[in-house]
Amino acid sequence: MLKGKTVLLGISGGIACYKAAMLASALVKLHASVEVIMTEHATKFIAPLTFEQLTGNRCMVDTFDRNFSHQVEHIALADRADLVMIAPATANVCAKLAHGLADDMLTTTVLACRCPKLAAPSMNTNMYENPVTQDNLATLERYGWEVITPASGRLACGATGAGKLPEPQDLLQHILRAIALPHDLAGKKVLVTAGPTQESLDPVRYLTNHSTGKMGYAIARMAMLRGADVTLISGPTALDKPPFVEVVDVVSAQDMFEAVAARCESSDLIFKAAAVADYTPASYSDDKMKKKDADLSIPLQRTRDILKYLGEHRRENQVICGFSMETRDMVENSRAKLAKKKVDMICANNLKVAGAGFGVDTNVLTLITADDIRELPLMSKEEAASQIISQAVQMLR
Repeated sequence: MLKGKTVLLGISGGIACYKAAMLASALVKLHASVEVIMTEHATKFIAPLTFEQLTGNRCMVDTFDRNFSHQVEHIALADRADLVMIAPATANVCAKLAHGLADDMLTTTVLACRCPKLAAPSMNTNMYENPVTQDNLATLERYGWEVITPASGRLACGATGAGKLPEPQDLLQHILRAIALPHDLAGKKVLVTAGPTQESLDPVRYLTNHSTGKMGYAIARMAMLRGADVTLISGPTALDKPPFVEVVDVVSAQDMFEAVAARCESSDLIFKAAAVADYTPASYSDDKMKKKDADLSIPLQRTRDILKYLGEHRRENQVICGFSMETRDMVENSRAKLAKKKVDMICANNLKVAGAGFGVDTNVLTLITADDIRELPLMSKEEAASQIISQAVQMLR
């Protein structure tokens, strides 16, 4: 996902340096070119050789190192960096960066960078909460830096509170959000529904389906990476919540309907990927449940048709995408659904096709609009999500 990108990883002198090694490794696995600059103090915690082995690039510490080609090295690094991440960022380095001080290789190089810059503060709680440090972090933000809030917990010094460097995977998500994909959805609001719903039959049983929510979660994540402001309305799933996405948890079809209805008007793109249960019990009686030989049959009624509601209440310049899961006559049934629901696109798949359907990490989709039918080959759900979003973006324009 980061192929062709150069990440400049700055490491200052804190005990959390070891997490930077794991971050460098994760970046390399995503095919990024990782250039590491360490402060002199950082080398007291972890050796530059560690990063050289992980990245395949020379780790830089000394501004006046002569073992480079004939170029101004810190300027050359600044020019080819797509992103700067300082992790850990000590109070001292944050103060220098906030005030434009450039007295070592790291601060000199960063001062010359015009790419996105992220700082992950890591320090003792009292140092982090000191008004001077908070002013310095606010200054960095005013100059366009993204300052990542530190985690809270027990610190290496024995104190408990804010100041822990976030885990490498969390830092990686900040980098991915910044540079993994072009931000062609910046300023747009995207609404996604995902997962199943559960309709209680009685205090013990409920109606549901086999949806895992993977397709909707993939759409939410890929839209976030493209710069959108994403809201994900999710039925019960076992999936991790996608980062930087507002997640609204719901259970029943009525819960999901109300959540969608409250947000649809403000959304530019809507992807209704949830597999909503078609029926809900009309009623049940607790007294009836207590009778040993009671007839436990329960009358059912249709749940609200969310996609139809969206089509009937759409606003101008809004794109709505639904999903169709069929076992026969997929294209014909999906085109009929497109017209009946008054939406812009139906993403159809056939449950009988290998690699499509519930519970797998791949999908085989056919994107159906009023004017076109586009068949996608077998691909991961994130790749499919990118294709779906790109098609929707073209219609938005």
